[in-house]
Amino acid sequence: MRYPVVVGVDGSATALHAVAWAARRASRDRLPLRIVHAYHLPLGSPSGVTEEEPVLDVLRRDGRRCLDEARDLATMAVPGLDVATELTAMPTTTGLLRESEHASVLVLGNRGRSAVTGVLLSSTSLMLATHAHCAVVLVGEGSDNTSHGSPRTGPVVVGVDGTEASEAAVAFAFAEADAADATLLALTAYTESVFETALAGNNVPMDWTLQRELADRTLAERLAGWQEKYPQVHVQRAVIHGRPTMALRRCAQTARLVVVGRRGRGGFRDLISGSTSMRLMHHAVCPIVVVRTETTDQ
Repeated sequence: MRYPVVVGVDGSATALHAVAWAARRASRDRLPLRIVHAYHLPLGSPSGVTEEEPVLDVLRRDGRRCLDEARDLATMAVPGLDVATELTAMPTTTGLLRESEHASVLVLGNRGRSAVTGVLLSSTSLMLATHAHCAVVLVGEGSDNTSHGSPRTGPVVVGVDGTEASEAAVAFAFAEADAADATLLALTAYTESVFETALAGNNVPMDWTLQRELADRTLAERLAGWQEKYPQVHVQRAVIHGRPTMALRRCAQTARLVVVGRRGRGGFRDLISGSTSMRLMHHAVCPIVVVRTETTDQ
């Protein structure tokens, strides 16, 4: 089944950038666009139906306004696009996790409004990136060349670490590069810093040349099958000695998007958890795609 592109909105500027990106993606893939807003009573609200209903009325009106604004933007960006809206009464994460079960991708702004309205904040985006049933695209205000304008050019960048998680990311990245007629830049990091190696208690001198050769060989093997499937995609390889997340942030400066797997070993497993990932999600100047793998967490 060809599921719609789903985008979560909360009335924030980044959510509207996410809508513009999602509309272009839906148009490119000839898919419908589904715009969703979820609302619920904030924590600490007074109990009792007579007191709760006025609050819910305000939330519903605010939600409809967000959806109307987002729909208008989507149809302005892509005239004739098939757009549906959904207003749902439940916590944001619950509602969007359900939506992700029947979505081709779930698109979110990488930061949102206040927690009072149950909107997309960094913790919510991180949870959805970790648990959604489909790939999650995190879009920031700097993700387009102009406000709600033309998409960024540049390569599709994918982080590769040799695990099944990065295998799914590689598959997604090849498909994206093929659809966008873009170069694919595959990046791997063959070690952490010397300082971290020392902290781990490993006093044996490291053969960096051998480590680089092994990383380069692994990267070539991981890309080989996909290069055969997408022979028209131009592939560049980069083997980095250093922190993968820092390398990806540098690549994001010129990339159209950065793709990573949900799980992995080495530095890439930290991409969707911890302070480094939070900075990447908040400050990357291109969309970040977190791709789901079917592997069950151990």
